[in-house]
Amino acid sequence: MVENDNKAEVDIFRDTYIRYLGYTNEVGEAFRSIVPKSIVWGSYVVACGYVLADTFDKGLLAYKVDTSPNRTKRICLSTADTLLWQGFASVIIPGLTINRLCAAVRFAQNKSVKPMLRSPWISTVIGLASIPVIIHPIDLLVENSMNATFREWTGYKPLKS
Repeated sequence: MVENDNKAEVDIFRDTYIRYLGYTNEVGEAFRSIVPKSIVWGSYVVACGYVLADTFDKGLLAYKVDTSPNRTKRICLSTADTLLWQGFASVIIPGLTINRLCAAVRFAQNKSVKPMLRSPWISTVIGLASIPVIIHPIDLLVENSMNATFREWTGYKPLKS
Protein backbone atom coordinates (compact mmCIF):
# COMPACT_ATOMS: atom_id res chain seq x y z
CA MET A 1 0.00 0.00 0.00
CA VAL A 2 1.97 3.04 1.23
CA GLU A 3 5.74 3.06 1.01
CA ASN A 4 7.36 3.51 4.38
CA ASP A 5 10.42 5.72 4.20
CA ASN A 6 10.73 5.94 8.01
CA LYS A 7 9.21 9.42 7.98
CA ALA A 8 5.88 10.04 9.61
CA GLU A 9 3.49 11.19 6.93
CA VAL A 10 1.92 14.53 7.68
CA ASP A 11 -1.74 14.88 6.81
CA ILE A 12 -1.97 18.58 6.00
CA PHE A 13 -5.71 18.58 6.66
CA ARG A 14 -5.49 17.04 10.12
CA ASP A 15 -1.93 17.50 11.38
CA THR A 16 -1.26 21.15 10.49
CA TYR A 17 -2.81 24.55 11.11
CA ILE A 18 -5.01 24.01 8.05
CA ARG A 19 -7.15 21.89 10.42
CA TYR A 20 -8.38 25.14 11.99
CA LEU A 21 -10.15 26.12 8.75
CA GLY A 22 -12.65 23.44 9.72
CA TYR A 23 -13.49 25.50 12.78
CA THR A 24 -14.14 28.74 10.94
CA ASN A 25 -17.88 28.28 11.40
CA GLU A 26 -17.44 28.15 15.19
CA VAL A 27 -15.77 31.54 15.06
CA GLY A 28 -18.71 32.74 12.95
CA GLU A 29 -21.15 31.35 15.51
CA ALA A 30 -19.30 33.05 18.34
CA PHE A 31 -19.61 36.39 16.51
CA ARG A 32 -23.26 35.82 15.52
CA SER A 33 -24.56 38.45 17.94
CA ILE A 34 -22.17 41.10 16.58
CA VAL A 35 -21.77 40.57 12.82
CA PRO A 36 -24.28 40.30 9.96
CA LYS A 37 -25.66 36.82 9.31
CA SER A 38 -23.95 36.81 5.92
CA ILE A 39 -20.58 36.70 7.69
CA VAL A 40 -21.73 33.77 9.81
CA TRP A 41 -22.89 31.94 6.67
CA GLY A 42 -19.59 32.83 4.98
CA SER A 43 -17.75 31.13 7.83
CA TYR A 44 -19.74 27.97 7.04
CA VAL A 45 -18.69 28.24 3.39
CA VAL A 46 -15.02 28.26 4.46
CA ALA A 47 -15.50 25.32 6.85
CA CYS A 48 -17.43 23.30 4.27
CA GLY A 49 -14.74 24.08 1.68
CA TYR A 50 -12.18 22.65 4.07
CA VAL A 51 -14.31 19.51 4.53
CA LEU A 52 -14.64 19.03 0.77
CA ALA A 53 -10.91 19.62 0.21
CA ASP A 54 -10.01 16.96 2.78
CA THR A 55 -12.60 14.59 1.29
CA PHE A 56 -11.10 15.07 -2.17
CA ASP A 57 -7.58 14.60 -0.77
CA LYS A 58 -8.46 11.31 0.95
CA GLY A 59 -10.25 10.02 -2.15
CA LEU A 60 -7.25 10.93 -4.29
CA LEU A 61 -4.92 9.22 -1.81
CA ALA A 62 -7.00 6.05 -1.98
CA TYR A 63 -6.98 6.27 -5.77
CA LYS A 64 -3.18 6.60 -5.88
CA VAL A 65 -2.36 4.00 -3.25
CA ASP A 66 -4.88 1.20 -3.69
CA THR A 67 -4.27 -1.19 -6.57
CA SER A 68 -6.49 -4.00 -5.30
CA PRO A 69 -9.51 -5.35 -7.19
CA ASN A 70 -11.69 -3.52 -4.65
CA ARG A 71 -10.15 -0.17 -5.53
CA THR A 72 -13.38 1.58 -6.50
CA LYS A 73 -15.09 0.43 -3.30
CA ARG A 74 -12.11 1.61 -1.23
CA ILE A 75 -12.14 5.04 -2.92
CA CYS A 76 -15.89 5.42 -2.30
CA LEU A 77 -15.59 4.32 1.33
CA SER A 78 -12.60 6.59 1.90
CA THR A 79 -14.39 9.65 0.57
CA ALA A 80 -17.62 8.81 2.42
CA ASP A 81 -15.70 8.20 5.66
CA THR A 82 -13.85 11.51 5.37
CA LEU A 83 -16.98 13.46 4.43
CA LEU A 84 -18.89 12.04 7.40
CA TRP A 85 -16.02 12.43 9.86
CA GLN A 86 -15.17 15.99 8.84
CA GLY A 87 -18.81 16.99 8.47
CA PHE A 88 -19.59 15.98 12.03
CA ALA A 89 -16.23 16.78 13.69
CA SER A 90 -15.57 20.10 11.97
CA VAL A 91 -18.92 21.61 11.09
CA ILE A 92 -22.08 20.10 12.55
CA ILE A 93 -21.26 19.22 16.17
CA PRO A 94 -18.90 22.11 17.00
CA GLY A 95 -21.09 24.66 15.18
CA LEU A 96 -24.17 23.49 17.05
CA THR A 97 -22.26 23.42 20.35
CA ILE A 98 -20.98 27.00 20.02
CA ASN A 99 -24.35 28.21 18.70
CA ARG A 100 -26.23 26.78 21.69
CA LEU A 101 -23.58 27.90 24.20
CA CYS A 102 -23.72 31.48 22.93
CA ALA A 103 -27.53 31.37 22.83
CA ALA A 104 -27.58 30.22 26.47
CA VAL A 105 -25.23 33.06 27.44
CA ARG A 106 -27.42 35.59 25.60
CA PHE A 107 -30.51 34.15 27.29
CA ALA A 108 -28.85 34.59 30.69
CA GLN A 109 -27.76 38.10 29.70
CA ASN A 110 -31.36 39.05 28.89
CA LYS A 111 -32.28 38.15 32.48
CA SER A 112 -29.56 40.41 33.87
CA VAL A 113 -30.49 43.80 35.31
CA LYS A 114 -26.95 45.16 34.94
CA PRO A 115 -26.37 46.81 31.54
CA MET A 116 -22.67 45.90 31.64
CA LEU A 117 -23.57 42.19 31.60
CA ARG A 118 -25.70 42.64 28.47
CA SER A 119 -22.80 43.34 26.12
CA PRO A 120 -22.87 41.08 23.03
CA TRP A 121 -19.11 40.75 23.40
CA ILE A 122 -19.60 38.53 26.47
CA SER A 123 -21.22 35.72 24.49
CA THR A 124 -18.63 36.19 21.74
CA VAL A 125 -15.69 35.90 24.14
CA ILE A 126 -17.21 32.86 25.86
CA GLY A 127 -17.87 31.23 22.48
CA LEU A 128 -14.33 31.89 21.25
CA ALA A 129 -12.79 30.70 24.53
CA SER A 130 -14.72 27.45 24.38
CA ILE A 131 -13.50 26.45 20.91
CA PRO A 132 -10.12 25.04 22.06
CA VAL A 133 -11.88 23.21 24.88
CA ILE A 134 -14.37 21.38 22.65
CA ILE A 135 -12.13 20.43 19.71
CA HIS A 136 -10.44 17.28 21.00
CA PRO A 137 -13.44 15.78 22.83
CA ILE A 138 -15.58 16.23 19.70
CA ASP A 139 -12.89 14.69 17.46
CA LEU A 140 -12.65 11.71 19.83
CA LEU A 141 -16.46 11.37 20.01
CA VAL A 142 -16.75 11.38 16.21
CA GLU A 143 -13.83 8.95 15.79
CA ASN A 144 -15.35 6.49 18.26
CA SER A 145 -18.81 6.91 16.74
CA MET A 146 -17.45 6.30 13.24
CA ASN A 147 -15.63 3.19 14.46
CA ALA A 148 -18.83 1.85 16.07
CA THR A 149 -21.14 2.65 13.15
CA PHE A 150 -20.02 3.43 9.59
CA ARG A 151 -16.66 1.67 9.79
CA GLU A 152 -18.15 -1.32 11.57
CA TRP A 153 -21.01 -1.64 9.08
CA THR A 154 -18.85 -1.24 5.98
CA GLY A 155 -15.66 -2.93 7.18
CA TYR A 156 -13.73 0.18 6.18
CA LYS A 157 -10.46 0.90 7.96
CA PRO A 158 -8.82 4.27 7.24
CA LEU A 159 -5.25 4.14 5.94
CA LYS A 160 -4.11 6.31 8.82
CA SER A 161 -5.83 6.04 12.20
